[in-house]
Amino acid sequence: MAASHTSSSSTHHQLLQSKYDVFLSFRGEDTRNNFTDHLHAALIRNGFIAFKDDETLERGNEISSELSQAIEESNVSIVILSKNYASSPWCLDELAKIVECGNKRKDRKVFAVFYGVDPADARTQKGEDFERVFAKYEEEFKENQEKVLKWRAAFTRVASLAGWHLQDSGDVSPFACYKHTHVTSLEISSSIFFQN
Repeated sequence: MAASHTSSSSTHHQLLQSKYDVFLSFRGEDTRNNFTDHLHAALIRNGFIAFKDDETLERGNEISSELSQAIEESNVSIVILSKNYASSPWCLDELAKIVECGNKRKDRKVFAVFYGVDPADARTQKGEDFERVFAKYEEEFKENQEKVLKWRAAFTRVASLAGWHLQDSGDVSPFACYKHTHVTSLEISSSIFFQN
């Protein structure tokens, strides 16, 4: 598996003792060659060690051990919720892992980017795209409804975060400034996000 986890000197990284500052979770066909690439580059330019999965092969139903480990070893996850994010069981497994890790480590931050999707539709899984996809999963995973419920819960939880609602513009300025700016509203939301 090829993964891009470029490193640069990062005091932030050294203080928190994790392998990665940021883990990017995204649907490749929607954002890999535009927003996610720009965001990854901006994070690297600003001194973050960022993990971005560059695997383009078809995947099975379980996330790889490398991705699972990268999620566990990251201080922050940025989840880019795009039109086809939920149509990938792989992305939903990744998302469930992000939530699971957040439950274990309260200092772990999660930020949501609503890329070309309505945050309200994402939170409720309403709207044509989300309803269709989750109805398909309920049919497809009849014998494993617990998995679908876990995906729905993780999706709802992350989609309920305060985040950025972006159209297809490639604008990464909120993230380029993250290291130098105190993003109070998002920090507060992420801090209480995983509290019991």
